[in-house]
Amino acid sequence: MTDPAALTAARPGSGEPSPPLQRWAAQARVELVLTLRRGESVLLTFAIPVLLLAFFSFVDVLPTGTDDPVDFLFPGVLALAIMSTALVSVAIATGFERQMGVLKRLGATPLSRGQLLGAKTAAVVVIEALQIVVLVVEGLLLGFRFSGPAVGAALAAAVLATVAFAGLGLLMAGTLPALTTLAAANGVYLLLLLLSGMVIPLAELPAGLRHVAQALPSGALAEVFHGALGGGSVPGHAWLVLVAWAVAAPLAAARWFRWE
Repeated sequence: MTDPAALTAARPGSGEPSPPLQRWAAQARVELVLTLRRGESVLLTFAIPVLLLAFFSFVDVLPTGTDDPVDFLFPGVLALAIMSTALVSVAIATGFERQMGVLKRLGATPLSRGQLLGAKTAAVVVIEALQIVVLVVEGLLLGFRFSGPAVGAALAAAVLATVAFAGLGLLMAGTLPALTTLAAANGVYLLLLLLSGMVIPLAELPAGLRHVAQALPSGALAEVFHGALGGGSVPGHAWLVLVAWAVAAPLAAARWFRWE
């Protein structure tokens, strides 16, 4: 937890509180360190995606529709890693911080609600960068080969999805009790893992579920990643879905988030 006194510390030679950018940077640094220290966060954000990619690449039991399962699984697991970090880790950690009074103490400092949400999102971006490096190395070792990758499109989708997922996670954490947030975040994670085209192609789902999945940020992210990294086409509706969620989710979190 950031020491509230650090956020109100005056600059040398003045009696003014630290500037907004300094407060945001201090909180972002603490968020990153605390996340990397939590064993459950490391398990969720690094171990599970790595194990899923390796296991289902060797054990061909999923209806991926490709000659080599890794060709389908790598973009999907990459999307899963972003979701696990931006949604689940943020929701659970923030929910318990809120329950234990950490957020209440931060609320008594000059750190604004927007700066807190921005600091948590910045920490998420750093962790995602580490995840991407790990998964790209693993994917290449397992035989995945980028086919005319549209790296710019993939990065843009990752940014939009991160903002959307972080907004949803903070919305849950800022409105629900901690244990309810824990259950809800894990439940949503498992549901989206199965229904968003990450490990099971959307074409294998019933028509009704497929349309629902395509309207979710997870399904849209998976579609963009499969098209951008696999040399295919990216459907236009996926971009519309990602932009809509990236706008709506943070606005909802900022509107209804409560410190305690």
